[in-house]
Amino acid sequence: MTRLYRPEEIAEILGCSAWWVKDRARRRLIPHTRVGRAYRFTAEHLSAIIRIHEEPAAQSAQRTPSRTSRPAPTTASPRTGQQPQSPASSVPRLRARPPRRSQYGTAA
Repeated sequence: MTRLYRPEEIAEILGCSAWWVKDRARRRLIPHTRVGRAYRFTAEHLSAIIRIHEEPAAQSAQRTPSRTSRPAPTTASPRTGQQPQSPASSVPRLRARPPRRSQYGTAA
């Protein structure tokens, strides 16, 4: 007979909340079994959940540049004579909006 785990048990094993486990099961993002209205998980489900959320190891930081890649231009453009814009400078600056008047605050 296969042992069925409750969401609380799976959450404890994974180190997350039972709400997260139930929510993912409800949205069908993780494998599960429904017994009536209850979510239940097998050991195979648990290993599949771990595999789904596993992240690959990071690549080494010391990569040599390939011969086909070019460095970003840092000199003035020959056509316009202007310095190239960095990606951050082409994005408009965001300004904070003034707070709304509270309906419970003082009368204006």
